[in-house]
Amino acid sequence: MKVFGSSGVRGVVGETVTPEFVGRVARAAGSTLRADAVAVARDTRRTGEMLADAVSAGLAATGSDVHRLGVVPTPGVQAYAERTGVPALVVTASHNPPQYNGLKLVGADGAELSRDTLERVEDRLLAERFDAADWATTGESSRVTSARREYVADLLAAVDHERIAAADLTVALDPGHGAGALTSPEFFRELGCRVLTVNAQPDGHFPGRDPEPVAANLEDLATLVATTDADVGIAHDGDADRAIFYDETGTYIEGDASLAALAAAALEAGDMAVSAVNVSQRLVDVAEQTGATLELTPIGSTNIITRIRELVAEGERVPVAGEGNGGVLFPDYRLARDGAYTAARFLELLCSQPASAAVADFDGYANVRENVSYETDAEREAMLAAAETYAEQADATPTTIDGYRLDYGDAWVLVRPSGTEPVVRVYAEARERGRARDLVDDVHDTLLAARSDS
Repeated sequence: MKVFGSSGVRGVVGETVTPEFVGRVARAAGSTLRADAVAVARDTRRTGEMLADAVSAGLAATGSDVHRLGVVPTPGVQAYAERTGVPALVVTASHNPPQYNGLKLVGADGAELSRDTLERVEDRLLAERFDAADWATTGESSRVTSARREYVADLLAAVDHERIAAADLTVALDPGHGAGALTSPEFFRELGCRVLTVNAQPDGHFPGRDPEPVAANLEDLATLVATTDADVGIAHDGDADRAIFYDETGTYIEGDASLAALAAAALEAGDMAVSAVNVSQRLVDVAEQTGATLELTPIGSTNIITRIRELVAEGERVPVAGEGNGGVLFPDYRLARDGAYTAARFLELLCSQPASAAVADFDGYANVRENVSYETDAEREAMLAAAETYAEQADATPTTIDGYRLDYGDAWVLVRPSGTEPVVRVYAEARERGRARDLVDDVHDTLLAARSDS
């Protein structure tokens, strides 16, 4: 797909993402879905309301009524779509920096649109083949104020409320000024937890930290956990579909480790799990130990969700899926990444053990990641050509599901272009951090040289 990346469409507002552009995307979506009504929601970004107005106008122009939900976490919008049977467009750039914004498209079943449907939307967008309602049949707009409250109620009904409350947990929460600031504090308090917060005021400038919940952005949360005797730290991204954790000592828990712990608790022999090509050996080990089968996809929630749909249609049981960035899916609950629900499932693990013990079996791996930016298509193509040559010459057989993954037995490295930003990403994992660092540095230097020569 040329427009929709691994998780919707995103870009810098005023450059690639403008009111005119998102209005056209909305018209293409409305023309493809042809729904009587479509919901529109947003995260807290400074440009969200402006773009939501343009999206609403584009949908109304195709004849769809518009349900304006306001600021709601993406999983809350998905819950609304599933509950009402109304598809939705979410104005969000998820974990990207404040100057970014974009769109995620959600079906009437509450799941992100499949790749096939997204391709049909994209075809209409590129051809500018839009339905056009006449003056008497344009859509009408109405405001819905209950979506956040109903989402929290759904969450409470879906987890072991009594068990978590009985554990008397203290939660340190960092919603990162995003949409989760309006739902997660209430949810964890309703679960019976003592809740301490940082960066919990909704603010599209993201003054306390950037939206991506990585260790470099979460020093305040680490300090809060370590100085308050909290049992766990929880961080969200901008639209709260991800959850990252700190243990009771204020130590960062790798997303791959928390995914493995959650998977170990959910998987049984004969089950299927789905992850992306940057999967950690931790999850590979869990699948082998439980007798489950692990399926790999290109990176991005759209690809993972599409594969889950296929497996379920084939009669397979898929109790857990996701990536090591904190985006976890529990398809029996909803075919959606949900940061608050994921966090509650992690809290269930802490009812009988500290957070450090919950992930102790999944320590022993070091992960390193670097990005190499580009400004032109020529730079991008030069770096990807260099990555291909590097993979061909490496002493490892490359996996090419998405980019080039090289498995060396004691370590692996992956190089691939981002689906949401103008960067080529390099990931590595090894038992020793130095080994992972060397792999990343070697590929990183190769890409920089290719970019300079382009």
